[in-house]
Amino acid sequence: MNEEEEELKKAVFLPVELYNRIEERARAMEFRSVEEYVTYVMEELLKEDDDEEEPALSEEEEEEVKKRLRALGYMT
Repeated sequence: MNEEEEELKKAVFLPVELYNRIEERARAMEFRSVEEYVTYVMEELLKEDDDEEEPALSEEEEEEVKKRLRALGYMT
C-alpha cells in the first residue's frame, strides 16, 4: 500500500470479541487481512442498498392493475 492510499483511509474501532470473530472468518475465507475482509463485506452490503430499486409501479398503477385483474376474474 502506498502513502497516498494510506492517507485515504479512516480507522474504525471494534470490540475485541467482534474483531476476533471477524479475524477467524477472514482467515477461513482466505482474505489477507481483517481490513480486506471488512472492506469487501461493507462494499457488498452498500452495493445491495444501491441495487434496491423503487417499486416498479406507483400506488395508482398498482391499483389499476388490480382493478383489471378483478375485471378478468383473476382476483376477488
